[in-house]
Amino acid sequence: MSMTRRHFMKKLGVVGGAAVLNGCSPEDTAQGHSVSWEPAYTQLQREGRLAERVQQAYRKFEQCDLCPRRCGARRSAGETGFCGATTRVKVYSHNPHFGEELPLVGRGGSGTIFFSHCNLRCVFCQNWPIAHLGHGREIRDAELAELMLDLQRRGCHNINVVTPTHVMPNILSAVHLALKKGLRLPICYNTGGYERAENIKLLDGIVDIYLPDLKFMDSAESARYAVTGPEDYPEMAQQAILEMHRQVGELVTDDRGLALRGLMIRHLVMPNRVAGTREFVAWVAEHLPRNTYVNIMAQYRVEHRAFEHERIARAITSQEFLEAIDWAEQAGLSNLDERSLAMARMHRRRLG
Repeated sequence: MSMTRRHFMKKLGVVGGAAVLNGCSPEDTAQGHSVSWEPAYTQLQREGRLAERVQQAYRKFEQCDLCPRRCGARRSAGETGFCGATTRVKVYSHNPHFGEELPLVGRGGSGTIFFSHCNLRCVFCQNWPIAHLGHGREIRDAELAELMLDLQRRGCHNINVVTPTHVMPNILSAVHLALKKGLRLPICYNTGGYERAENIKLLDGIVDIYLPDLKFMDSAESARYAVTGPEDYPEMAQQAILEMHRQVGELVTDDRGLALRGLMIRHLVMPNRVAGTREFVAWVAEHLPRNTYVNIMAQYRVEHRAFEHERIARAITSQEFLEAIDWAEQAGLSNLDERSLAMARMHRRRLG
């Protein structure tokens, strides 16, 4: 029996900044055998609205406006736009991933599906052969559904769709197909943040976990290092994140700490304060609950074409990372990623 919203809220507790859904055993949620919880898309399917949502999304291929570029490519007629994608989804890999945030990983891993192409052009992209060059294999939506089911069979705790913006219609179609064959894992929408809030609304009732980046707070910096052209990244990302929060709220975990639903925001610290980290934490503190899950990341590397840009042509320093954590704590953010906090403690001990 599925849980109503009222019963769902009654079962919530709060532990360490995240709401906890009590009474969920590993058998309940790890591989989709939910007794007291179910992914959002099952309700949409029961209401007969999931297929309609897929059709709405697919119509966007006729004159593509899936991302803020709104390039208008007639992808259904074989054209490709800025991202380089057609209507056929291209996948680079699908595997359990153990390097994601702890609430996504658990013991079975996060079931990541890495999509080829991207609507951004970050000069520091660590996955540039996939995102920029489009390495990968074209598959049909039915095959994508089978990849989701395979990850569930392998014990993953969620379906983590990485760089999904330009293939969102394919993802919705695959979820619809996989649900009919027993998919019961939450969908994690893992995005670079360059989204249209209007299109994020199409995911309402389908996506349980949103994992957006908020890469830059200054439009000129984002145009220089990420978007390659438009200066609207901060505005678009912020609007999209607010819509994501409206849909799913703060992070909800089961009694093992595994994410079931909610918003988790990533922000990569960059050299010379290029990313605007101080402004980022201030924005989160002002516009979202202060227990919003935030991962302030230290793993910036000089990748792809970053060496061509003097201000970002080096790794970040310990001091740059520590000041980012300090700013977040001073802003009152109370649900920072555990591994980031552990790394900060390590740096502080080393520096004395």
